[in-house]
Formats: sequence, structure tokens, C-alpha cells
Amino acid sequence: MAPVLDADAGTRDNINTHHSYEKLMTTRFEQYIPDETSMLAFGATLASVCQGTAVIFLYGELGAGKTTLARGVLRGLGYQDKVKSPTYTIVEPYEIADQKLYHFDFYRLQDAQDLEFIGVQDYFETGAIILAEWPERGAGLLREADLSCYIVPEAKGRNLRIEAQTPHGLQMLKDLHSKHGE
Repeated sequence: MAPVLDADAGTRDNINTHHSYEKLMTTRFEQYIPDETSMLAFGATLASVCQGTAVIFLYGELGAGKTTLARGVLRGLGYQDKVKSPTYTIVEPYEIADQKLYHFDFYRLQDAQDLEFIGVQDYFETGAIILAEWPERGAGLLREADLSCYIVPEAKGRNLRIEAQTPHGLQMLKDLHSKHGE
């Protein structure tokens, strides 16, 4: 399914210049994900645009599909073992060939300052791929995300919106649009 732009961002019909449309296409990506298999496939595509390093914040209510998306990213990198949710451990580290990935879940975090005790900044400086669920609970201690990914349940599927926050994130979205035929 082709990605779409949300109504408040504009559409091809009401954007006057190609330049404005191109700017929108590189700062935001939206797609409806109908089921778990599609979320896993999208995660694999997302992994392919990370270029070895990325910080991706995952937003959504409980059960929205954040961990499923993370599992898809790991599968896209070639990881085939069980993917555990880091809800109780805060972080699950993975190493696939020469690629490191750290999957964080800050849902149970009581105080953002607790992240200093686990050395969270060290993880964010490694050049690895970082997937962080509930990043708002670590506000002020986490570095800026390259991409912010919002997952919202709708009907039986999910609406997925990804926004670039850095120049690297902009390149990732450009590559994501290319892979989806935009």
C-alpha cells in the first residue's frame, strides 16, 4: 500500500509547487498497516534505511504495535531469535553481524533521572540503531531522535506516521519514500 500524507500536512492536489511537495515527502511518511505481518515487513524496510545508525522514538498506547515494529526491524537486520520486550529490563541489546541495536522500553520508568544510573547516554553514543518505546518518559536525558514514529490503532490495523527530526532522519525518510514508490 502506498504511503499517504495526512490531511493537515497537505496533499498533491493542494500543494502549489513541486518543491513544497518534495519537502513534505521528506519530512513525513504515513502508511496504514493492516496487520501484524505488514508491521513486521514495514519494520524490515525501516531497518534497510537506517544505514547502520539511527535513533528512532516509538510512540503509541499499550498494544499499539511498538514492539512488533521493533521485531520487524530486527528481522530486517537478520535477527531470527526470539525478540523480548524490554518492559522489565528497560533495554535489550542485540548484535547482528557487526550491527548493534538497543531496544529500550521506558514504560515502567518512574523518574527520568534513573536513566543516568544505567548509563543511557553511553548507549546513544555508540553508533548503533536505537529503538526507544515511551521516550517521553526519558525526556531531557535522551538525545534527539532521527525519526519519531507514531502508531495509532485504527479498525483492525494501525496508522503509522513517521517524522524526521534530524538531517539523517530526512535522508532515511527520503530512502523510505523511494522504497515505497513515491
